[in-house]
Amino acid sequence: GCNPLAETGRSKLQNQRAVLNQQILRAVRMRAGAENLLRATTNNKVREQVLLELSFVNSDLQILKEELEGLNISVEVYQNAEETFSIPLVPLGLKETKDVDFTLPLKDFILEHYSQDSSEYEDEIADLMDLRQACRTPSRDEAGIEMLMSYFLQLGFVENRFFPPTRHIGVLFTWYDSFTGVPVCQQNLLLEKASVLFNIGALYTQIGTRCNRQTQAGLENAVDAFQKAAGVLSYLKETFTHTPSYDMSPAMLNVLVKMMLAQARECVFEQIGLSGIRNEFFTLVKMTQEVAKVGEVYMLVNTAMNQEPVKENIPYSWSKLAQIKSDHYRALAHYFLATILCDHELQAGDDEDQQEKALSQLYDCVPEGLMLLAVLKDKVQRKQLGKAHLRKAIVYHEEALRVCGLCKKLRNIEVLQEVLTAAHKRSLLKYAQQETEDDFLSLIQAPDILSKTEHKVETIAPQFSNVKVKDFFHKLGPLTVFSAKQRWTAPRTICLHHEAGELGFSLKGGSPVQVYCLDPVCAAASAGLKEGDYIVSVGGLDCKWLGVNEVLEKLRSVREQPLELEVISCQDTAASLHSKSATYSMGMQKTYSLICLAMDEDKIDQTKKAPLKLPFLSWGTKNRQKAASTLCLPSAVAGSSQIKKKLSPFTLLNTESSLY
Repeated sequence: GCNPLAETGRSKLQNQRAVLNQQILRAVRMRAGAENLLRATTNNKVREQVLLELSFVNSDLQILKEELEGLNISVEVYQNAEETFSIPLVPLGLKETKDVDFTLPLKDFILEHYSQDSSEYEDEIADLMDLRQACRTPSRDEAGIEMLMSYFLQLGFVENRFFPPTRHIGVLFTWYDSFTGVPVCQQNLLLEKASVLFNIGALYTQIGTRCNRQTQAGLENAVDAFQKAAGVLSYLKETFTHTPSYDMSPAMLNVLVKMMLAQARECVFEQIGLSGIRNEFFTLVKMTQEVAKVGEVYMLVNTAMNQEPVKENIPYSWSKLAQIKSDHYRALAHYFLATILCDHELQAGDDEDQQEKALSQLYDCVPEGLMLLAVLKDKVQRKQLGKAHLRKAIVYHEEALRVCGLCKKLRNIEVLQEVLTAAHKRSLLKYAQQETEDDFLSLIQAPDILSKTEHKVETIAPQFSNVKVKDFFHKLGPLTVFSAKQRWTAPRTICLHHEAGELGFSLKGGSPVQVYCLDPVCAAASAGLKEGDYIVSVGGLDCKWLGVNEVLEKLRSVREQPLELEVISCQDTAASLHSKSATYSMGMQKTYSLICLAMDEDKIDQTKKAPLKLPFLSWGTKNRQKAASTLCLPSAVAGSSQIKKKLSPFTLLNTESSLY
């Protein structure tokens, strides 16, 4: 990652964002405490003081939210450093997070679950923590994207290795909302993965705004970056549902995807007109349709931003900027069409049918009493319709300038004011060049312009397969076997003696190999080897990643000498959950107790259910806060029948331990 102490404009913004997040956190805590006191007290004097304090805290929160909005609209920091005369594009700020220490939880899990020396994995854990720390300050280029994707893929390995679906391991992830600054804390790794995905999309937007929009290559890169940003955010919306953070809610992500595609569409239009717009009939028709498409997509973005619940959390200046761009580009469409009508009279050698067909594609309906072919041939009608479009262009320009002037954040962006003012003056000048003596007779209202584009803009899905990542915890063994979902016995040592060159068993499977067709009377079986055991070590050499042929070769190479094997056995996960003791975690509360009780009820006679049920539930409720790490559940009645039906508690456990 970048140097977090580097004094760049972007790093200063992120540091200000981190400070604001802490201030918002303190204000939220003060408000929660004041609201609790207000509900608890009955003293009128205390209530008045608390209400007064609440008003101050809410005012403080509103001010902090406006400051955070100011950071989100600080678009000039992210733009290209070259002198440019273009409307700024909007990037997303990176989500901030707190430090996470994986050391103790992962070492404990390796010792407990995999029965391995956790000190051998200190370097791997340190590499994981270093990668996470670097991802907090990624460079604004493809290397930064690759690093974030590498961490996202690494989290997939970590999730399968160390995060079982039935309990938490004690790692707390904290991420701050990009728009409100409110922190979200969970022990769920899915929050970490979703936040990293959001930052990948945000970094793509920053790369897009940084591109030089005065060159063809720069505009191509900007279009590509915004399409990839939209693809990542769309993937986040479809993959991680019910996220607890406002900035990653489906409604908000839907708006952000639309905004990124609109900015890509804007760059496509700039790309078409980069070499200059020729004042030629069919060229202007094409530009009119393209710029009308830009105005249309920004109108849809503005509409989406003003819908609940997005309206409450999205920056106000973003909504106004979308409205300004919608008005600005629709004004340009009317200006181009007015230029067609005012500057290009039908000549003798022109193709009337082609011009009429091209012009008809711009209108859904023409003003009453007008025929397009007649308009093309009649100079007066052409000028009247052209001036009607100029009047509408001027109205849109003035509305864009008015909205820009009303928004404090936007009127401070000089280049935005310059672009809007220049376009407005150009339309006024064009209108002034036309004859004015017949204006009082002109009652034609300019019709709306139909948008059309020949350039496709769509989301580009993230290409995670292009990023090659090696599992940091590769030494634990193949992930298909050695995962957090599987339960294993501790490694057992089997002293093996050959019997006339025969092993007494066969091997099958991939890596690691599994004992198969074990002779129950062979020496290996007598030494404790069981059918279905996995061989993890031969003669002190790790063989988790070896196939059948390699392991057989090692076994046969010893010949008559005694050989020590280390084997493990897979435990039945469902059976282990029927145990009379279970680890109690903060995320489960009473759910696990009720499940275990339901399991035990199958073993208890109908007449003996009632006296056991009430004491158990009341004990779990009263002593939940003082519970130790292990709860002893009530034992089955002696002589009860065996369990005939096994229950699977995973879905019930997941409803309390996960918000995803």
